[in-house]
Amino acid sequence: MATSVTVIGAGLGGLVLARVLHVRGVPVTVYEAEPSPTSRAQGGLLDIHPWNGQPALEAAGLIEEFRGLVLPGRESYRVLDREGTVWLDHPDEGTGDRPEVPRGDLRRLLLDSLPPGTVRWGHKVGGVRTLGEGRHEVAFADGTTVTTSLLVGADGAWSRVRPLLSGATPEYAGVSTVETFLLDSDSRHPAEAELVGGGSLMALAPGRVILAHRESGGTLHVYAQLVEPENWLDGIDFTDPATAAARVVEEFDGWAPELTALITDGDTPLVPRPIYTLPPEHRWGRVPGVTLLGDAAHLAPPNGEGANLAMYDGAELGRAIAAHPGDTETALAEYEKALFPRAAAAAAEGADFQLMFADDAPHGVIALWTGA
Repeated sequence: MATSVTVIGAGLGGLVLARVLHVRGVPVTVYEAEPSPTSRAQGGLLDIHPWNGQPALEAAGLIEEFRGLVLPGRESYRVLDREGTVWLDHPDEGTGDRPEVPRGDLRRLLLDSLPPGTVRWGHKVGGVRTLGEGRHEVAFADGTTVTTSLLVGADGAWSRVRPLLSGATPEYAGVSTVETFLLDSDSRHPAEAELVGGGSLMALAPGRVILAHRESGGTLHVYAQLVEPENWLDGIDFTDPATAAARVVEEFDGWAPELTALITDGDTPLVPRPIYTLPPEHRWGRVPGVTLLGDAAHLAPPNGEGANLAMYDGAELGRAIAAHPGDTETALAEYEKALFPRAAAAAAEGADFQLMFADDAPHGVIALWTGA
């Protein structure tokens, strides 16, 4: 008889796991801290890779529905220096190798593919403890508890499940990010819309980066990233949007004004997002009845792999559980044996993230991507 699976976290990885289990007849319940599926914006565009994200959606039986979410033309990108000189302008060639979809739409697709009640909203984990013989108790902030013999931590960077397996905690990666949006850019921000083009823009200089992505409805999603100490963001008053934007732009002195306008002309207040990572070789010994996926298992700097890997983790874990009904330990051992080298390899391939901030930026990134 299949063991009922308890998943903590309704991100993409946890939802792919739930969907793969559901279509294979394995009972599963997902507990999520957010009060509802619409309580928080779900981030920007994701390019879904053919070697991990797309196979995960195929395993979930959703690949055709996924293709209906793809935004055409978003695979184009431009690389600029801080003076606004375009060094690389790559068009969308229409191959669809790395199609871009809105994260929120993809999450909604996964949620809609699950039976009602599979996801239990408003369940913030207060603590998790081992009961023995592979069983664990999850205590929620509202005072309720659930006991399970197969627990999966899909609860992100600050996972409450991870301490059952590992003493590792996320460490600051040396880069701080602030985020904003320019809305209805084609009519309200035409200069910025033209600068970004149909896909994405990367303006790179040593220690400083401005990124922008065209989303649906003419929205530009903008990030400014800076190599700064961990407490640097604490010195900015983000409750005063204009002052915060002016303070961030001070750090981009000498940059072309059309680039810094992506920060100062934002229609939403800047949101601070420091970047944290787990060790690239993070792993743990087999602990009965529990495992991790996604950022809970292998948090890394943003390199385009995070969401894809989380979904692939979910698909692989779901397949392993379904393939070994009643034998949880064999399933988890099989999954983790492949998980650890896969995550380490993906972290090692994230060299372009560091190159974005290097002393020769943008030229190191251009050389890496063009093979020059």
